[in-house]
Amino acid sequence: MRLPEESRRLGAPPSWLMYVGVPDVDATVRQAAPLGARTLVPPQTIPVGRFAVLEDPQGATFALYKPSGERPGSDKAALGDFSWHELATTDYKAAWEFYRALFGWQSTDAMDMGPVGMYWMFGRGSGSLGGMYNKPREMPGPPHWLSYVLVPDADEAAATVTRLGGRVMRGPMDVPGGSRIAMCVDAQGAAFAVHSEAPAKPRAKPKPKKKAARPKARKQAAKRKPASKQRRR
Repeated sequence: MRLPEESRRLGAPPSWLMYVGVPDVDATVRQAAPLGARTLVPPQTIPVGRFAVLEDPQGATFALYKPSGERPGSDKAALGDFSWHELATTDYKAAWEFYRALFGWQSTDAMDMGPVGMYWMFGRGSGSLGGMYNKPREMPGPPHWLSYVLVPDADEAAATVTRLGGRVMRGPMDVPGGSRIAMCVDAQGAAFAVHSEAPAKPRAKPKPKKKAARPKARKQAAKRKPASKQRRR
């Protein structure tokens, strides 16, 4: 969609907006307010469902959405889907408590990134859906969500970004677990990332069964027949 005129006047850059599916948009907006969220766009109905846009206590923008039809039944991303959702914030612990209370997300894993700090991963009980961390001082801009698109090959996708007028900001590079990513900006300036999964390890070929040893042929003692006696003439 085109960036709203009001957002352009306020200097908001083009961006992707992360939507979280909820059973009741209005109820979730009411729940978010006492947790420290700010409503940027109140609940509205559109042809494909109902949505609202919020800002979390640290300043990252996200949206709520309830489709008019059936919700997808799986978190498993297909090629071309958004496969990972990453929050760069100023206080990941406080942000985690906010999102956990609002959406019921569960902590799935954590990784110590050394001087950069902790990378906190979350999901809904069936694997990780994303992570959050404290953004370093040199990272420009306010807290924000970054969405990753699942692609067959992150290196080829990064080359395509450059060819189409975008920029590759970081990567392509390997990440723990064997996947490969690249962080990019499209031709209009909106940030996104690409993600290709680690190739599946080839299954080990079953070892051929050893043939049963054949029993040794019994040595049959050849019984020689006694030489027939010559008859005396």
